[in-house]
This record gives sequence, C-alpha cells and structure tokens, in this order.
Amino acid sequence: MCPLTGDDCMKHECEWYTHIMGANPQTGEQIDKFGCAITFLPMLLIENSQQQRQTGAAVESFRNKVVEGQQLLDVQ
Repeated sequence: MCPLTGDDCMKHECEWYTHIMGANPQTGEQIDKFGCAITFLPMLLIENSQQQRQTGAAVESFRNKVVEGQQLLDVQ
C-alpha cells in the first residue's frame, strides 16, 4: 500500500521505491531490503541525528586540542 496515494505499491516503477542496506540505528541489526523511502524516513532521521552527534563530538575534541596548543604557544 502506497503511503502517498493509498493505492497498491508500484514497487520498482515508483521513484520513491528504494534499496536500503546497512545497520538499523536502533537495534544494530543488518538491513538489506527494498521499500518506500517515505516509510524509511524515521529510521534515516534517527541515523542522521546519530551522525550529527558524532560529528559534533569530534569537532569539540578537535577544538579542545587546538585550544591546548594555543595555550602552550601563549606561555612561550
């Protein structure tokens, strides 16, 4: 059933029908399936949020190293 039209799913003929491979961000279980991009959206948004948190942590860590280096230079 199509979440957009309510009709039967057109599968490979639909632009929204896509193939997802990877790990479920909530369970870690491997995913390899075809389906509607609309129905995959909640899972993809969760994965995106996790990636943004990791990026933020990496940037903060890098910033702290830069500050440490600058403080060493300021002392000299």
